[in-house]
Amino acid sequence: MSKSTKILLVAALLLAITAVAVLYYSSAVFLQLFIAFSLAYILNPAVELLERKGVKRLYGIVIVFCLTALTGVAFAVFLVVSITGEFSNMQLNLPAYARHLYEITPESIKGYLGVETPDRLTLRLTEFAQQVRSAAPDLLKPLLAFLQKTLSSTVGVLLALLGYLIIPVYLFYLLFDLPQLKAFIESYIPDRFLPAYTKKLSEVDAVLSGFIRGQLSVCAILALLYSAGLYVIGIDLAIAIGTLAGVTFIIPYVGTIIGIGLSVVMALLKFNDILHPLLCLSWFALVQAFEGTIITPKIVGDTVGLHPLVAIVALLIGGQLFGIVGMLLAVPATAVLQVFMRSLGDYYRNSEFYREG
Repeated sequence: MSKSTKILLVAALLLAITAVAVLYYSSAVFLQLFIAFSLAYILNPAVELLERKGVKRLYGIVIVFCLTALTGVAFAVFLVVSITGEFSNMQLNLPAYARHLYEITPESIKGYLGVETPDRLTLRLTEFAQQVRSAAPDLLKPLLAFLQKTLSSTVGVLLALLGYLIIPVYLFYLLFDLPQLKAFIESYIPDRFLPAYTKKLSEVDAVLSGFIRGQLSVCAILALLYSAGLYVIGIDLAIAIGTLAGVTFIIPYVGTIIGIGLSVVMALLKFNDILHPLLCLSWFALVQAFEGTIITPKIVGDTVGLHPLVAIVALLIGGQLFGIVGMLLAVPATAVLQVFMRSLGDYYRNSEFYREG
């Protein structure tokens, strides 16, 4: 190994250590940039499509921004109107919920809580509601004092809040400068490594696009199917539960667990039978089977190619190390790592050590 190569390797190692330290001590800024970069990655194909149609990149970005904002606002309005109506209907059923809850509560628990009759249960609930209302100001005082102290003494918090507000600015500049960024990175790749770099970059792009764009489409379809099925079954808050289950499916398997739990509880409270919880379980099982055999293979395809067990382990490790953000990044990061592990496996099988004898 030549002296210049050793110097470059040491410099690259020091640069990597510095980058990790900076990311560790400025995780809030990194999260904002990560959100902006993820959105740019999702929206960039639409901008490039308009660019191929003859639209200047700047105008294409403005068009995509406007369409995305209109879609987001329309979806938010739909959710607010639908969920508000569902909550109004649920309030009308609260007495029936209380009666069903009383009926399914064991006698020993009723005696322990002192609610041997429905009237006593109503009295206890009323007293609890009054205590919560009276205690709310006292509970908020320490929180408000903490927030006031934090905001007045820590400039970093204000900068972090400002960073989240200017995520659209990050997004605009990333979309606008993405071609230059690619060219800038490629200018530092030696010509002899450029074909391998381009090949690996295309593989990583296929994996990430297959997961991110595909998973978002799968989440939208699942939210629609879950909401429609729960609405037909007659579950209160069907749209809220179905949408929540679909959105949280961005973390594989989590959305299904949340949806099953909430829908079964609502079914028990409203109908007080075993049929409707079984209908909810059956619907989630049917949609999950449909997702695994048709939706995901057709939309995501085999680009990610992670075994379910590997995905579950990656989720657990990511959640243990980095919380919710780790769970969000676990599957795509593992899929990207798998691209390089395949290359390492191919290199090993073609090595003299493997083929010896």
